[in-house]
Amino acid sequence: MNSQKQSFLSKIDIFQDLEPGEVDQLDREVTMTTCEAGRVFYTPEESGEALFLLKRGRVQLYRLSPEGKKLVVAVLNAGTMFGEMSLIGQGMHNTFAEAVEGCTLCVMSRADVERLIHTKPKVAMRFLEAMARRLQESESKLEELAFKGIPARLAGLLLELSPERADGDEIIGFTHQDLAERIGTYRETTTQVLNRFKDEGWIEIGRKHIQLLDTAALARLI
Repeated sequence: MNSQKQSFLSKIDIFQDLEPGEVDQLDREVTMTTCEAGRVFYTPEESGEALFLLKRGRVQLYRLSPEGKKLVVAVLNAGTMFGEMSLIGQGMHNTFAEAVEGCTLCVMSRADVERLIHTKPKVAMRFLEAMARRLQESESKLEELAFKGIPARLAGLLLELSPERADGDEIIGFTHQDLAERIGTYRETTTQVLNRFKDEGWIEIGRKHIQLLDTAALARLI
């Protein structure tokens, strides 16, 4: 295996049971592409069904309400796959995919995915496990939106983004709008709650910069 793409594919969890020769074949079938930050490379109107493997960068999956309000349902890091619902003919129903930063993606067609799961039972099982995890994450997100208030959601997100989940941690690169989209609310509401946290002495706020000062207090809100 000489190519960077082969090396990457061989490390993806769902392909762990493939032999070197099978990874070679996979390399020939998979297309690699790059996306600049801010590019929406998949929309609900897309007719093609594909499985995406994120080699480099970060991607956010989001939906739009009838009023145009954006709700981020997942932010994915390198090494993650998405679009797996294409396996059951659902594609990425109602979902947009946007590059948060410059990304490198490997793309598999539905036909190639079907061939793999038909001929490799272990690969099929790993796909099912990945789909079950994604469904569980979606259910947890829905439960959070349904039963938790804005302060609890925002406190949970700040702790989730915290590198060590410890006092003194810094969260860098997120605007108030970014945070609002992650918890399903408006920027103005997010700003109000952040200012409340600041007044309580739990955080310090800067431009695209939040420092956590009292993680225990934030955790008590969840």
